[in-house]
Amino acid sequence: MQNKRGKLDKTLTFYLPLATMLMWTLFPIYWTLNTAFKPEGDIVKSPLQYLPKSPTVDNFINAWRDVGFEKYFKNSFVVGLGTVFLTLILSVLAGYALARYDFKGKRIFMLILLMTQFIPRSMLIIPLFVMFSKVGLISNPISLVLVYSAVQVPFSAILMQGFISGIPPELEEAASIDGATRIQAIIKVIVPLLLPGFVATGINIFVYAWNEFVLALMLVNTQSKFTLPVGLSFMLGEFNINYGALAAGSIIALIPSIILFLFAQKHLVNGMGGAVKG
Repeated sequence: MQNKRGKLDKTLTFYLPLATMLMWTLFPIYWTLNTAFKPEGDIVKSPLQYLPKSPTVDNFINAWRDVGFEKYFKNSFVVGLGTVFLTLILSVLAGYALARYDFKGKRIFMLILLMTQFIPRSMLIIPLFVMFSKVGLISNPISLVLVYSAVQVPFSAILMQGFISGIPPELEEAASIDGATRIQAIIKVIVPLLLPGFVATGINIFVYAWNEFVLALMLVNTQSKFTLPVGLSFMLGEFNINYGALAAGSIIALIPSIILFLFAQKHLVNGMGGAVKG
């Protein structure tokens, strides 16, 4: 009797909430896939079809070739990689300083870094637009790379500080005895040991840059330079919405993030564990 009651309690307190959360998370993705593979006439057909009767890839072809998702994809990829590259360089240097040096106001400085993450991005739109307009960087991928890096560096620096704190300083001391400078010790000793940290932090940076919408919408006003989220938003017409192409575009935008997590989940778990331990 107690065994049955224990199973019932575990079902109600563990399995049922997990199943509910899983359905809540996966159902929108399933419905987007369902819509993406339906012919246009079946999408709004009544009654609803929970599986496409005549699956087609025309929506993906339309989104990629006709709507312009090929350009949007390339733009997002360039901005994402540029943001990851610049942010990781700055984060490693800042994280190293926080991990290896003690200075007055260090705790307050780290607190300020974290507090910057609570600043609403909408507050930055006008000053950023004015600033980039004056230097001619509106509708330029460089503007997005600079802004996204500025947004991501504070949190990424805190993460890298945790990773670097877990690396014994004696390794750098041994390198300095062999004649290496501080920068050489960082490049030859610290960086090779930071692979899990790079993967964990890099994925976080890339996914943010890949999905960010508000700043990309405000700083890019040339359609050929749109990133994927902005390109998706412009598929919502005033009088007509191509639901099939919109769903297909959403799936295309989702694929890189899924691939990243599938291939890097081992390093991601190790990296996050190292950050917490550090």
